[in-house]
Amino acid sequence: MKKTWLITGCSSGLGRQLAEAVAARGDKLVATARSVQTLNDLQARYPRTVRVATLDVTAPGDAARAVAVAEDAFGGLNVLVNNAGFGFIGAIEEAEPHEYRPMFETNVFGLIETTRAALPLLRRTAGACVVNLSSGAGIAGSAGSGYYNATKFAVEGLSEALAQELRPLGLNVIIVEPGPFRTDFLGRSIASAGRRIEAYAQSAHARRLYRESNDGKQAGDPMKAVAVMLQAIDAEHPPLHLPLGPAAHRIAEQKLAALRADIDAWRDRSIATDFDA
Repeated sequence: MKKTWLITGCSSGLGRQLAEAVAARGDKLVATARSVQTLNDLQARYPRTVRVATLDVTAPGDAARAVAVAEDAFGGLNVLVNNAGFGFIGAIEEAEPHEYRPMFETNVFGLIETTRAALPLLRRTAGACVVNLSSGAGIAGSAGSGYYNATKFAVEGLSEALAQELRPLGLNVIIVEPGPFRTDFLGRSIASAGRRIEAYAQSAHARRLYRESNDGKQAGDPMKAVAVMLQAIDAEHPPLHLPLGPAAHRIAEQKLAALRADIDAWRDRSIATDFDA
């Protein structure tokens, strides 16, 4: 059955690849970006099934207007994909509020407001789905990515709660957790702290070196990632968590093992905290 989609952040990266795949298979799509000029070619190739809308997820009213395009043009909405976002590199001490707060506005609060705007329309369609782009960085923290980790951990917690709220209504939530894929994420989609503190040369600064040496060399094929995402979204019983790529799976397995080790080592002491009977 054909679906109607609204995807944020379609100008590049996984968002653009997903938009292309959705349009190519004949689904209806509202493709959004801060600059719709980046999407004109997509609408020109699929004039009957694709609409474009300006959507800066941090701008009040933009999300509601994009949702209205889906309702006016296609009469409903089956899938919301919250893809818009960017990264940030820097030790916790190095970063300044003006550097990291805009990322929270986009990755967390922008996602929240877009979801809130779309839910009334999504709730009208049985089996509708909210797809939130997290990251391997939303599974486990790493030196130099703490602020980015924090935004994606927020996406994870919000999405898990939303899944519980929507499940009785027949709606699904999928948290997509990609590892490194060959997009422009390590290029224009990530910022760095302006200040460097030498004390973090052996920890947080390794993340800066990773960016410099891996941009454009990531092992992940974005089209293969999109293919798995489409399979999950189309599934009768979609997963709540969807790690994508071997690196994301490795992060998840290591996090599970570390969590289990801490729980087991401190179990007897940490559970002995109730009042004595």
